Amino acid sequence: MLQDIEPYLVCPHCARPLALDARTLRCPNGHGFDQARQGYVSLLAGDAKTGTADTADMVAARDAFLAAGHYAPLERALAAAAAPVAAASGLVADLGAGTGHYLARVLDARPGAAGAALDLSKYALRRAAKAHPRIGAVVCDAWRPLPLRGAAADVLLNVFAPRNGPEMRRVLRPGGRLLVAAPTARHLRELVGALGLLSVDEDKEQRIGQKLGPWFTPVDRTEVEFTLRLSRTDAAAVVGMGPSAWHTDPAALAAALAELPEPVEVTGSVLVTAYE
Repeated sequence: MLQDIEPYLVCPHCARPLALDARTLRCPNGHGFDQARQGYVSLLAGDAKTGTADTADMVAARDAFLAAGHYAPLERALAAAAAPVAAASGLVADLGAGTGHYLARVLDARPGAAGAALDLSKYALRRAAKAHPRIGAVVCDAWRPLPLRGAAADVLLNVFAPRNGPEMRRVLRPGGRLLVAAPTARHLRELVGALGLLSVDEDKEQRIGQKLGPWFTPVDRTEVEFTLRLSRTDAAAVVGMGPSAWHTDPAALAAALAELPEPVEVTGSVLVTAYE
């Protein structure tokens, strides 16, 4: 809930601490932010744009797909990668949290920790606010200063999401861990050609490492590879929940889905890298 992460939040306008007063967060300079009835709060600066945020349809597709357990191996890998950080309490922040699904699974393994779900999509955060009793959901822009105090997070998650190296370094405490999950070139490869999905760059891992290199050092890597058995409905959800949703013609997709065997076996392949 929002009160679980209140001690870690700062004002997006002046970076002063925020305190929860009934359903409103206020800073000493008089800036106030009301909690929406769905449980999240927006800490966006006034000139922020939300045009790149996940839509309601994308969020619904992701929620249904993840709830079915298709990415359970990735969930377990993230919880395991967070385990070396000793503090069972403190803050787990998820930058690009979406529906809060992965954050909730990490919190399950860290009793007493609070979870900050950070995302640009209010549709995603409506679900994240209810994904776990210890999650507080905050609308913010990953490319701007994050509304968290410095060294606030014991664990920082980044799963298929944008990476702002300087801000991630600022909010992660010394001795904490950043966990980045990114697809490999093999991820969903059986669907890429059949459905015309965007493919993953072979050099993605190297590019991520180069972008984060000035602020973080990799300390562990786990390649999570598994087989998915998907119905056509599941395959449609995979398209609808990711970046291919912005680039796929609905009629062409429906025709391609109809040609798939059912179930279709698909490779899941994700690299989880721990940084300190």
